[in-house]
Amino acid sequence: MTTGETKPDLSSLRIDRSLPSHNEGKPKNWKLFAGIAAVFLAAVIYVFASGTFSSPVEVDAVTVAMTYPSEANAQLTASGYVVAQQKASIASKATGRLVYLGVEEGDVVKKGEIIARIEEEDVQAALARTMADLQVASADSLDALQSFEREKTLFASGLTSQAALDAAQARSWRTQAAIGSARAAVNEARVALENTRIRAPFNGTVLTKDADVGEIVAPFGSSVNSRSAVVTMADMSSLEVEADVSESNITRVSPGQYCEIVLDAYPEVRYPGYVHKIVPTADRAKATVLTKVRFQKRDERVLPEMSAKVSFLSEKPDSTEGSSTPRLTVNSAAVVKRDEAEVVFLINADIVRQVTVRTGDRFGDRIEIREGLAAGDQVVSRPNPELTDGTKIRVR
Repeated sequence: MTTGETKPDLSSLRIDRSLPSHNEGKPKNWKLFAGIAAVFLAAVIYVFASGTFSSPVEVDAVTVAMTYPSEANAQLTASGYVVAQQKASIASKATGRLVYLGVEEGDVVKKGEIIARIEEEDVQAALARTMADLQVASADSLDALQSFEREKTLFASGLTSQAALDAAQARSWRTQAAIGSARAAVNEARVALENTRIRAPFNGTVLTKDADVGEIVAPFGSSVNSRSAVVTMADMSSLEVEADVSESNITRVSPGQYCEIVLDAYPEVRYPGYVHKIVPTADRAKATVLTKVRFQKRDERVLPEMSAKVSFLSEKPDSTEGSSTPRLTVNSAAVVKRDEAEVVFLINADIVRQVTVRTGDRFGDRIEIREGLAAGDQVVSRPNPELTDGTKIRVR
């Protein structure tokens, strides 16, 4: 403010108390506020009463699953493969071109049946020559025998010498030996002819075809361009499962013990079997002992080299029809009595629901569930008496 300017007169400024205020004339809403507060208080009381903010109960969970009755008696499970105990690669003893192959994969053959042939013209010719040699030897022998008989008559009459008689006798003996040699040559030629015919050594099924018509077949594959085996076959009745059992568990396996075999290709089918043999040596690298398990019953689906799992049972499995059907089961510790009813506590997110169930047969530590649950459900194991429907839980 510069000198000479007059100061404003503030004494005339006053608040007029006679004017109405902004809140004057508006109704009071205290009743509304009181109602809202009462509703909030009731909600808080309900939340605390329902245990929403209470500490969850720690529980153990078990799963409801489809199981087979025999699994309750399983002492040990091992993996292995189906192996034919009688299996052979069929080869020819002679060398030649394959001219006939009468089987293919999957064919069933009988012992002694001709399954293939190699060229045999040269062997047939050799057989014909030896048979002709046998006829010549037989004719010479007959002539020598007649000459010897004549010399004996003449010697008795004093008309020939002892030397002539001895020579006739020696010639007769030589011709007899020649007959024996000729017969042996005929037999040798017949064996050579038989070697051109490849026969099945036992009853079995052809697994693989290893040569085709027109290829050279030689014993032991002596040439890089020749085949040694024509077909590979196996006796399907000799199929067994060879399973590796850990050294630490081999005492739980004994010859004749009942087993259950499950092929990885058909997990829904269970084949009964028994321990046929425990091989008396261990595999140093794997620390296992080879155990051979024989099928009691099998079907055409069981094939060599299939992978399998073997369950070694503590007792003979039930032979009834239902023993091969999976049942819906749960650990028996999950089923408790409440108000004379059998119940379980089904886990639903972070709370439990009390469910009444109808049980059936017992299989070891599991019990059949006929009504009330489904496969895959999780329930509380060994529920404590304080557990009720709707209790908040946390699975250990």
